[in-house]
Amino acid sequence: MIDDTPILPAHIEDTIAAIAKLHADHRNKTSALQRLVERLAAWIGRPRFNAGLTVVLALWVIGNSLITFLGAKPWNEPPFAWLQGGLGLLVLYVTVLILTTQRRKKQVAGYREQLTLELAIPSEQKYAKNIDPLEKMCRDKPTLRNRVDDEAAAMAAKSTITPSSSPRSTSGRISSRGRR
Repeated sequence: MIDDTPILPAHIEDTIAAIAKLHADHRNKTSALQRLVERLAAWIGRPRFNAGLTVVLALWVIGNSLITFLGAKPWNEPPFAWLQGGLGLLVLYVTVLILTTQRRKKQVAGYREQLTLELAIPSEQKYAKNIDPLEKMCRDKPTLRNRVDDEAAAMAAKSTITPSSSPRSTSGRISSRGRR
């Protein structure tokens, strides 16, 4: 017999679905050029690229020096102006690749922060709703000692979030059960 009991509570499933939707929406909005830029940046960041670049530079310098030593005219005499120009161009492209990739990662981080807020505010409201009756019970029941909790009072004073003041995603990208 198959048990129809969900493995996870509904609010956790909603959270997982919202996170998956966030990443799927972000991935679907990515252009082919952006995916290429990200692949190139990832490839450049690997140790193999650094090793390959080192081998190419060493062969360039050794090859030119060996040709000069043998008395022939090298394709790039020391101080290797062509090599310096090529490396300068490579540095420019790598910088642009990294900045483009970082900008995209910053966008997804902003979406993730918004999602965190959207998920945390209702939880905070639920906690406050559950604590309020307990506090009333402590005040109203004569057999229970009424203990003053200064820390809870300070936290309650700081947290004055109402459903109408909670931030919502204006873009409509993030959704879960009961919201947009």
